[in-house]
Amino acid sequence: MTLEEKLALLEETIEAEEGTLKPEMVLDDVEEYNSLTSLGVVIMLEDDFGKKVSGADMRKLKTVQDLLDLMQ
Repeated sequence: MTLEEKLALLEETIEAEEGTLKPEMVLDDVEEYNSLTSLGVVIMLEDDFGKKVSGADMRKLKTVQDLLDLMQ
């Protein structure tokens, strides 16, 4: 999966406008990213990438790149 495809999947999951997420963005600065959408990200990571991520793991993530790193 390319970087662009991963970003598009994240945008879809958190309901962000297409093309708005960049790897260097701080998650706290992404308006659409909140506790509810982070739950959607956890589900997407498990369903699409076979990754089990705990709430504690999610709280450690700071940037979009941190999320992208989990999508491998």
